[in-house]
Amino acid sequence: MSFISIDHVIKDYEEYRALHGISLSIDRGEFICFLGPSGCGKTTLLNIIAGLHFPEQGKVMCLDEDITYLTPAKRKFGIVFQNYALFPNLTVSDNITYGLRGKEWHKAKRNERADELLSLIGLPHIAQRYPVELSGGQQQRVALARAIANNPRLLLLDEPLSALDAKVRVTLRNELKILQRKLGITVVMVTHDQEEAMALADRIVVMNEGRIEQIGRPESLYLAPENRFVGEFIGSMNILSTPQWAQGKTIGVRYEQIQVRPATEENLLQPYSLVVRMMSWHLMGAFYRLELLMSDQSTQLYADVPYQYFQDNQLSEHTLVAITIPPESWCVLS
Repeated sequence: MSFISIDHVIKDYEEYRALHGISLSIDRGEFICFLGPSGCGKTTLLNIIAGLHFPEQGKVMCLDEDITYLTPAKRKFGIVFQNYALFPNLTVSDNITYGLRGKEWHKAKRNERADELLSLIGLPHIAQRYPVELSGGQQQRVALARAIANNPRLLLLDEPLSALDAKVRVTLRNELKILQRKLGITVVMVTHDQEEAMALADRIVVMNEGRIEQIGRPESLYLAPENRFVGEFIGSMNILSTPQWAQGKTIGVRYEQIQVRPATEENLLQPYSLVVRMMSWHLMGAFYRLELLMSDQSTQLYADVPYQYFQDNQLSEHTLVAITIPPESWCVLS
């Protein structure tokens, strides 16, 4: 039995349909990312799981319980919003324990739970600080600690890292994955950042215009996209129509899968090889991204080559080079 089951969920806003019959199953302990461009419906779907919105049609199940119209409090889920929503007038300790109420949560036990969670997120020394005294990364950790304080059945994350700078974001996403594995909690996260989804998710749900385009493990979506939208949204992909190679079908090829060599006769005689002109290049850190122009003088494609290879071969603008696009690198898109 799936931990969370979403069955043909439809959501309308006045004359706009945000979700078109979404169906999805989530297993216990999975880290799931809803990935897609702005306006694709991913946050709406998260809000329906959280109980912040209700669907026009369809249902949401948690194990054998229909939770479609339960209030958020009755679902026993934790949620972290994009802006963290910490209370500015409460200390970090009081923010973390805000939702812990009842006779079993007397003050000493609440303080003990706050200390335990602060230690878990690596910030044991900030219990008496206020949110204004914290960095963005520290606020994110505190919001996460508050969300898991009451041992929720499911943790929902609405773009929790988007407000952070790039370096902090990478550090915290690694910490988030380690924490999720340590706790064994089921996580559903919304993001528009494909690199973030690839790094964190067990499975990614790619959404577009209120529909699911593809569901799969990160490597499956990257290496075997089912359509052009997924191929171009997950990573970087050249889209080529090559009738002589693929019987008139459109194929996608990842930048790093194009082999670039000097334009010698021997290299051009290799199967699936072409001569192209290098128009420009850009250093991307450990590799160079080459902008290439095919012989039709209109089709552009890109290839990524290692830094040292670029240096050793002294590639330069407007020179002719040979490229090879082997069949095993093709993603047939139509």
